[in-house]
Amino acid sequence: MTLNEQELKELRELLEAEKMTLEESLAAHGRKVGNDWSGTPKGFEEETDSEPEDAADRMEELATNVSLVEELERRYKDVTNALTRMDVGTYGLDVETNEPISIKRLRANPSAQRNI
Repeated sequence: MTLNEQELKELRELLEAEKMTLEESLAAHGRKVGNDWSGTPKGFEEETDSEPEDAADRMEELATNVSLVEELERRYKDVTNALTRMDVGTYGLDVETNEPISIKRLRANPSAQRNI
């Protein structure tokens, strides 16, 4: 089953909204470096800690931030890839089998690349 124009419009809107949310989250937790994102927030390198506990807290925060930014970036790439597939006409098809992905699955996860 191919997606109709209304379904494509609905799914594009979901993807665009998710893309904006992810961009805001990435900007809040990291900074853009080239085409990628870094888990170190702006100004992180300039901060100095006089107390060892403060430095330890900052390193723990950095480790958490790096993991979060990696996950957000992975999701962001999935969303932008889905939008690209939409533009070239391959959206909604399993990337391995070329079989249609159900509209139910796409509504649940608009950036889905595979059937389950």
